[in-house]
Amino acid sequence: MNGFALAYESFDPAGEGLREALTSTGNGYLCSRGAAEWEDAGGAHYPGTYVHGVYNRETTILGGLPVLNEDLVNLPNWLVLKLRIEGADAVRLADVELLDYRHELDIHRAVVTRELRFRDAAGRETALRSRRFVSMADPHRAGIEWTLTPRNWSGRVEVISAIDGRVTNEGVARYLELEGRHLNPVSPRTFGAEVIALKVQTRQSNIYISQAARTRVFRGSEPLAVERSLYQMEDYIQQVLAFDVRQGAPVRVEKMLTLSTSRDAATSDTLAKAGTSALRQPDFEEALQGHVSAWEELWRVCDVRVRGDERVQMLLRLHVSHILQVCSRHTADLDAGVPARGLNGEAYRGHVFWDELYVFPFLGLRMPEITRELLMYRYRRLDEARAAAREAGFGGAMFPWQSGSEGKEETQRVHLNPLSGRWEPDLSRNQRHVNAAIFFNIWHYFQATRDLAFLREYGAEMMVEIARFWTSIAWFNPDRERYEIHGVMGPDEFHEKYPGAQEGGLRNNAYTNVMVAWLCGLASEVLSLLPASRADALRARLEISEHELRLWQDMSRRMFVPFHGDGIISQFEGYEALGELDWDGYRAKYGNIQRLDRILRAEGDDPNRYKIAKQADTVMLFFLFSPAALRRLFERLGYEYRADTAARNIAYYDQRTSHGSTLSLVTHAGVLAALDPDSSWERFVAALNSDVEDVQEGTTREGIHMGVMAGTLDLMQLAYPGTEIRDDVLHFEPRLPGSIQELSLTMQFRRTPLLVTLDQDTLTVALHPEGASGPVRVGAGGEIRELRPGDRYVLRLPPARPAEERRIDG
Repeated sequence: MNGFALAYESFDPAGEGLREALTSTGNGYLCSRGAAEWEDAGGAHYPGTYVHGVYNRETTILGGLPVLNEDLVNLPNWLVLKLRIEGADAVRLADVELLDYRHELDIHRAVVTRELRFRDAAGRETALRSRRFVSMADPHRAGIEWTLTPRNWSGRVEVISAIDGRVTNEGVARYLELEGRHLNPVSPRTFGAEVIALKVQTRQSNIYISQAARTRVFRGSEPLAVERSLYQMEDYIQQVLAFDVRQGAPVRVEKMLTLSTSRDAATSDTLAKAGTSALRQPDFEEALQGHVSAWEELWRVCDVRVRGDERVQMLLRLHVSHILQVCSRHTADLDAGVPARGLNGEAYRGHVFWDELYVFPFLGLRMPEITRELLMYRYRRLDEARAAAREAGFGGAMFPWQSGSEGKEETQRVHLNPLSGRWEPDLSRNQRHVNAAIFFNIWHYFQATRDLAFLREYGAEMMVEIARFWTSIAWFNPDRERYEIHGVMGPDEFHEKYPGAQEGGLRNNAYTNVMVAWLCGLASEVLSLLPASRADALRARLEISEHELRLWQDMSRRMFVPFHGDGIISQFEGYEALGELDWDGYRAKYGNIQRLDRILRAEGDDPNRYKIAKQADTVMLFFLFSPAALRRLFERLGYEYRADTAARNIAYYDQRTSHGSTLSLVTHAGVLAALDPDSSWERFVAALNSDVEDVQEGTTREGIHMGVMAGTLDLMQLAYPGTEIRDDVLHFEPRLPGSIQELSLTMQFRRTPLLVTLDQDTLTVALHPEGASGPVRVGAGGEIRELRPGDRYVLRLPPARPAEERRIDG
């Protein structure tokens, strides 16, 4: 293990779907799953390809009711390369004796490789090495190289190279009853003798997608003359390349792809664009070198280096790779959000949720230009959010829980419980806290960059409209003399409503109400950060009154927060009246009880009846805010915040959380970093392994989890170094876990690159002598230093307290 390799030494059909997701290759524009080129979709294999923003809506009739869904579309399969030997059927692993097999993702180079040696029914032994990449140098290009070596035979072979548009969305078993056909054929075409191309169109959104592939054969560096034959239908095109091979003499097959959509800039006819570009493609090795160079630049900015645990190092780099496959500098040129399950699967239908709350910190402190454009995805849908608020009887802007192409609410009305086989109501659209998350993301982007132009032109307007939404949904309770919010859900999806209630939603979710108090206090201050002329213009255009400004300030001081017991913040009002669950009994009966909601409903019970949580809810407050910031918030609200408030609440909810969302492991690892380092590290390792080990039993094959992958990186750059931006100072309060000897990473703060190195004894912050926009202020150990380009600040850390002095009960 070299810190940059994820490898499998044998073929496992049952695990192939997971491996395809984990070994996908992408560039922030398009992504292809790591499926074997010679295998068709079905059973063990699912060769999906996806492009940011290519969505389509279809309607399914379920029980006589129309159900509308928008999906990220599985695009035509360009991977198809098949081998026929001496006229026999195309080789499939199920039909040959597999003698050697290795499947590896080179994380550093973003190249997926398969090396296999097999014996067919005729006794012929053949070695095949496949290498594949999706170019980080040119977002519209990708390539496959086969190296084919007959071991004990000579003869004639045929290689089938195809583009298959007969694909549907069928990568998630739960969705198979829903309409999955999203493409209509337009036309196949050839460009000269070597290039085949296919054009399709999405059925509802009318997006054109064209792919063109140039396939050539080489012996050494010289092209090999081949016999070509063509077959095409309206939704499929293939070439068959026939040629002779000799025992022991390797032959290379190159298939170089170009993909174009009608969403691309500078594109008229997508088919002509793809075909012309394919003719201009360099060969595999030249294109690969450009791709590797682009990744080298990214690693210089994004690598997270740890010393002390090789597996932790490898998985952190795997997570960096997957984040960049979905969100790279190429993404900054697109109108794209952050699909919660990346671009290598169809879970959550490619929708954008609140998971960006976990993704943006990593990007914002490295490549803030990407974060800026991902926030612009929200701004471009601001009018849709305003319309949604009006239709619901509210003011301001109400962003959807699930967002797709247009920013409409894409959350299903029903979802399938795979344990019971029943379709159940889906009330998760009531998770209005996504609006607070968007506000939080805008503010923290501004804190990291001081991008006043973004705040002036876009950010402030979104923040104002989000604050207006919360003032319109809240109401003042004169008996309590406090503002309340009813009819919403918190992050915990086990609680959608009160037991026996007909209507969805809860009263006074604590996480939501505290977030609203925070953002209302900030909303009026944001205007003061703008140039006077811009602030006046914005106030006039949005008709922001003095009364409204006073209302925001009043809500920041008088939001209601429910409590019960001895200082426990209630997850929502009435939480304390719910029953306790027999956790030991359910663990003994079911083993994995992460999805207690499905288990209880399959039993005819209701998770709303119990003090249980799918994921961190109230605990999110301790994750997003520092102890000092949270103390100020609660004291501003007039509530006591004791020295043990965090520890008591974290322990209380930890006992009642199933961690059915892997985001919860990240959150608990973060809040425990300073309180219980051993427990924090245990949660971190569980989160780090959650996708690669598929702890949710089949979900990762449907798409990686962007939130947990980015969240583990956040723990390394925020929680363990104790990083916080406060009063224009980048503060550090290190708490490095004992399992790590050293942590080293780069950051970009206010356009100035920093190298942060942390071991058990020392924190070092160094500014690169070149590339800095100016001095930055860094705080650590109770002091603040101004650092200029070339400066290096070293802080000796005090000895860590013994773990038993820090551990919390629970």
